[in-house]
Amino acid sequence: QVRDAGEDEPFLLLSEDLKRELTAGQIYRRSLREFLCIEGQFPCTADQPQLHCATFFIGEPEELITIDYNFVNIDCQGGDFLKVFDGWILKGEKFPSSLDHPLPTSQRYADFCESGNIQRSIRSSQNVAMIFFRIHQPGNGFTVTVKKNTNLFPCNVISQTPSGRFTMVIPHQHRNCSFSIIYPVVIKISDLILGHLHG
Repeated sequence: QVRDAGEDEPFLLLSEDLKRELTAGQIYRRSLREFLCIEGQFPCTADQPQLHCATFFIGEPEELITIDYNFVNIDCQGGDFLKVFDGWILKGEKFPSSLDHPLPTSQRYADFCESGNIQRSIRSSQNVAMIFFRIHQPGNGFTVTVKKNTNLFPCNVISQTPSGRFTMVIPHQHRNCSFSIIYPVVIKISDLILGHLHG
């Protein structure tokens, strides 16, 4: 559960009524340490109204995150929501950025209240994903299963740790890629090979 936030970018796609309700409230901010992502099934049941909550998932650079809804009991008509975002939103910034991500921002959101049973499994395009949700009624909630899948050629990556070594290889693809480090660090590029459009 994440509180004490300032920016409302995750809520740009919500209805105007919900945005007005949230304007005076708190959104999301996360103080970052080292992150891990473990596989498994995770229940979330509200013991009190949970109005501004988010969960962040991160795998190794060469992994993708799959989130499966096992059980959902929320009141979509009553203002609850449950959304998965393909990436992270931190301090008003999207990771990976809109310039680097293969999907437009509107397609990076999977809204349970809009898709229901149609889309019960969501796979990220990189090693991070997030869920943000709102639950009014104590006792309501959801259960998700988190799995990690191998990504042979990771393109957009967020580093789990402030130190280490990583090699990014993108064979035969003409696309933007990023490696985001959310810690204050010194970066050393030890080797760089760029292809050319004409051999």
